[in-house]
Amino acid sequence: MSRGKERASELAVHKVIMVGSGGVGKSALTLQFMYDEFVEDYEPTKADSYRKKLTLNGAECQIDILDTAGQEDYAVIRDNYFRSGEGFLCVFSIVERESFAVMSDFREQILRVKVDVQIPMILVGNKVDLADRREVSQQEAEDLAQSWGVNYVETSAKTRVNVEKVYLALMTDISKRKHGSEQQQDKHKKKKRKCILL
Repeated sequence: MSRGKERASELAVHKVIMVGSGGVGKSALTLQFMYDEFVEDYEPTKADSYRKKLTLNGAECQIDILDTAGQEDYAVIRDNYFRSGEGFLCVFSIVERESFAVMSDFREQILRVKVDVQIPMILVGNKVDLADRREVSQQEAEDLAQSWGVNYVETSAKTRVNVEKVYLALMTDISKRKHGSEQQQDKHKKKKRKCILL
């Protein structure tokens, strides 16, 4: 194994899952973030996985993005995707009310599998470049995000507005939670050690 490969495998990997109806721009957001390109006519996703090395708060790490299909054929497959995720970008299109209406269903599916209500998550309103055709107001979306206890960000995969911001914000949240749980485990171990000494 080469030195480079060895180092890459040691880097922290943050697993992000893209969630939302078909056609809201999940793949376009992912491709814009990964390759700085906007793909307008993208074949409907089965489920694609992407990995990228980047620097987060001064430390090198990797992001692992699973871009899921809008309509998973089998609930079991969808649940497996959700189970593997450490953070979720819940994406709807601001020009398609139906995609916003089903967001709570997606969140419930995630929480059913993850159990942890505090799982890192951001509500994303995509296609802000089409604001003149808006069907979902910013206030409505912010109210929903607030009721979930998460942030709401509007993006455009086409013009790159806030694309990097949502991925980095989610990764920062995932990273904080990992460090938090590591500290908890350390405290737990120290407590156990004290008991043994007694």
